[in-house]
Amino acid sequence: MKFDKDTQIGYILEVAPEKADVLLEIGMHCLGCPASQMETLEEACAVHGIDVNEVVEKLNS
Repeated sequence: MKFDKDTQIGYILEVAPEKADVLLEIGMHCLGCPASQMETLEEACAVHGIDVNEVVEKLNS
């Protein structure tokens, strides 16, 4: 499974729940928030001031 900047947070957690640790480590602590489930990685990174390309790389490694 490969993720990109347009992948929704909810989808990541559904198909690869172990990736939650990666998101939590980079500061995304709102994974349980209903609104975050529909956000893309790019949208979530923009809100948190995180480089989306770095997150995609971590998720796909």
